[in-house]
Amino acid sequence: MSACVPTHAPDSSPHRAESEHQPHSPPEGPRRFRVAGADVSASIAVFLIALPLSLGIALATGAPLQAGLVAAAVGGLVAGRLGGSPLQVSGPAAGLTVVTADLIHQYGWRTTCAITVLAGLSQLALAQLRVARSALAVSPAIVHGMLAGIGVTIAVAQLHIVLGGTPQSAVLDNVGALPAQLAHLHPAAVSMSALTLALLFAWPRLPGPVGRRLRSVPAALVAVAGATAAAVLAGLSLPKVELPSWRSHALAGLPEGPVLGLVAAVLTTTLVCSVQSLLGAVAMDKLAAGRTDVRRSDLDRELRGQGAANVVSGALGGLPIAGVAVRSTANVRAGAVSRNSTMLHGVWVVAAALFLVPALELIPLASLAALVMAVGLQMVSLHHIRTVTRHREVLVYAVTTLGVVLLGVLEGVALGIAVAVGVALHRLTRTRITHEQKDGVHHVHVRGQLTFLAVPRLSRALHQVPQGAETVVELDGSFMDHAAYESLQDWQHAHLARGGSVEITGRAGTRIAEPAGTSAADCRCRPWTAWRNHQCAAPAPTPAGSPAEEPAEGPSSHQLARGISAFQTNTAPLVRRELARLAREGQQPSQLFLTCADSRLVTSMITSSGPGDLFVVRNVGNLVPMQGEESADDSVAAAIEYAVEVLKVRSITVCGHSGCGAMQALLTTDARGSRTPLGRWLRHGLPSLERATDKNRPWARIAGREPADAVEQLCLTNVIQQLTHLRAHECVERALREGTLELHGMYFHVGEAQAYLLTEDAPDSGVFDRVAGTTGEAGPKGTALHDTRV
Repeated sequence: MSACVPTHAPDSSPHRAESEHQPHSPPEGPRRFRVAGADVSASIAVFLIALPLSLGIALATGAPLQAGLVAAAVGGLVAGRLGGSPLQVSGPAAGLTVVTADLIHQYGWRTTCAITVLAGLSQLALAQLRVARSALAVSPAIVHGMLAGIGVTIAVAQLHIVLGGTPQSAVLDNVGALPAQLAHLHPAAVSMSALTLALLFAWPRLPGPVGRRLRSVPAALVAVAGATAAAVLAGLSLPKVELPSWRSHALAGLPEGPVLGLVAAVLTTTLVCSVQSLLGAVAMDKLAAGRTDVRRSDLDRELRGQGAANVVSGALGGLPIAGVAVRSTANVRAGAVSRNSTMLHGVWVVAAALFLVPALELIPLASLAALVMAVGLQMVSLHHIRTVTRHREVLVYAVTTLGVVLLGVLEGVALGIAVAVGVALHRLTRTRITHEQKDGVHHVHVRGQLTFLAVPRLSRALHQVPQGAETVVELDGSFMDHAAYESLQDWQHAHLARGGSVEITGRAGTRIAEPAGTSAADCRCRPWTAWRNHQCAAPAPTPAGSPAEEPAEGPSSHQLARGISAFQTNTAPLVRRELARLAREGQQPSQLFLTCADSRLVTSMITSSGPGDLFVVRNVGNLVPMQGEESADDSVAAAIEYAVEVLKVRSITVCGHSGCGAMQALLTTDARGSRTPLGRWLRHGLPSLERATDKNRPWARIAGREPADAVEQLCLTNVIQQLTHLRAHECVERALREGTLELHGMYFHVGEAQAYLLTEDAPDSGVFDRVAGTTGEAGPKGTALHDTRV
């Protein structure tokens, strides 16, 4: 991950941000429409992918090839302008191929266009009802199964064109006709298809620096262009793209056919278009989660934009439209920052449809078929299969896939929903309750969800426990309803009253118990209680007649003891084995982590590290005194030497944070004349202050923006300056020269709970960028912050 930093004017100062953002400054006048350069380049990249795919999908559906270009243009211009997902690119989607092909086969092209218009109107009505988020309630196994079934159907049909033949209308017919098709291959078509597939899969894997530059050209464009050039140079006689005159282009007509069939067709088109578009919008939010310049998707507005696009596309004789994952992902990765990229890609499609017709008509149909076949095969994702298998939903996936392949999209999805509901009910009602005795202790093990349906069996198992016996109840499930809870609590109270003992545990023996002397009504614990400085313990009872004491300010004098007790009870059993291993092997941390002593910085939390991962040095202001200075602090230098020379750490991270009190003190007090221990220590931060106020240096930047104020500017600059001090230490300098050590700068914004890393492309420039979050993106190379072994 890299960032570009514009060079600042020489008069930059720490107070520049304050002067540029006055709350009562006069308006700057009318804003002019501007398109960012990143949007222009991204739109070209998306256009180069969309052009061949739009033609290929139109070919696969049996529609006029121009219909694919119409849908791509309308998807870019209408859905891009009106939709609620600024970076999602819409157009003819492979997921709609089977639906559209079936509609064309049954009703003809003009009625199919009318069905697309009606589906768009249905989407507009659903958007008005604000039900867009309801689509997210569909099980991912059903969605992935639907796409896999569509992918199989596409691949089998296009295989006939790849081999030089003509596909049938049904999947089973296509499979049955394959032996005869293989016996009568068309060598020219097969050769162009093979060349297309070879370029499509080899292009993204080109090695070396030259290959990295070439890979910026979309593989789909290279594959189709390469096959077209080869066919032209070789003079092969092949069926090619035919784009009739726009004057004879067929527009939508009045729908003709049985009413129930047309209603089912509209519902199917609406369902597939809406679900695919909304799930795609959510996926784009995850992909761009780390960017502050992109707004999250408004799903109701996105559904409204998709509906308007389908109305326009159907009226103009285009294919149905939905959000397309391939184009949308390419748009985000190409650096698009607004919806202008999507709209510009639509403009380029219109230009190509008007001015590039002679070039488009040179493309062999076999090449487009091979491209679409590859897209269909990629829709059967091994990653999705592994995911649904891990979540025990492979039956739902398989039934949906087979239903789509054998019966149709709507029928397959209906079957998938029915199976998903059945599986959910089966899980809810399937509860295994066992009772056994080990070493005098009675164990009652509950596997599954504990609902009212399981209460009779739970009661029978609990009443097998003798009075006064030591009992452990293990609940291996994620849900307990009120009836089961009351039954378990009533038995527990009765068993305790008769002299028995009860311990209720969760999975893996984790103890579930209320703190002593605390009722459930008094407990206000939350999942972050362990580091939130909150203890759920009841105050000691006040003797009768004694005046009530006012609650003491600050933590209780027994808070440390209670915290240690909670650790011994809850945490120690989980980490004892790992700590025993570390005690045997000794510490082998992967890095030295030098940060501020601020109580809000929990190093293990923000780096997701465990015992033995980090060698941590904390001081006021995360300062690294220069080696050899008369007033240098040997404790920091000793820790650095020990980490590098003895522990052989592979990296050192200097971590600053927002709102640092040490940096505020540097800005407001004169550390040079101070004689207090704190003042003398802050003198090591004076080089950072000088660097931050140097007008000849560019300001540090954080995630593409300037620091909010002078304090944040100094906090960022201090990280860079301390890295400079760190490089001056002899052991560090030697390890860097030998290539056994890496240095990293990090900034943690406490209020945002967001970590930023100093980019490695130009570390002295002071560019801090976000660490990727839930999108699965990788951060800057070599910036891993933990090596957890727990």
